[in-house]
Amino acid sequence: MLQTLLFSPQRVRRMVRRMAYQVVERNAGSASLMVAGIAEKGVPMAEMLAEAIGAIEHTVCPVYALDVTPYRDDQEAPPTADGPPALSADVTAHDVLLVDDVLFTGRTARAAIDAVVRSGRPDSIQLAVLIDRGHREYPIQPDYVGRTIPTKHREQVVVEPSADGSFAVRVVERGAV
Repeated sequence: MLQTLLFSPQRVRRMVRRMAYQVVERNAGSASLMVAGIAEKGVPMAEMLAEAIGAIEHTVCPVYALDVTPYRDDQEAPPTADGPPALSADVTAHDVLLVDDVLFTGRTARAAIDAVVRSGRPDSIQLAVLIDRGHREYPIQPDYVGRTIPTKHREQVVVEPSADGSFAVRVVERGAV
């Protein structure tokens, strides 16, 4: 198994800060913004991005965890209309920023969109990912990207926490000699 460090924690922090400025600029601030991290790995990334947005706007930007498991198309039973909403807050009249660490096939992002719509009618749904590695199975395009990294199917992009609360990004190639 071959591992390659792509981005150090310092570079990841810079990428997240740049994405935060883009989010603030596109949304004319953060007043209507709701940040939702896609559980599990998207939540810490959402917290980091929300902290960067809060630093720019001099405010606190709350982060909601979004479990998309019941909304995935590879689950046996889809959620029922009378089930609980995926988010603990009403998204109506808000701009929802979905955050995940890596975008690959688009299946998780599609499930997240379905989950958000079950929680109300947002003004917009935007997607921020640290790494876009391509290979889509659904026509999903992120609004904010830390970096686009072309990968092979046998490679895995791993976003791992570092000691300083940031993240490092590695590529792991399975079956490499």
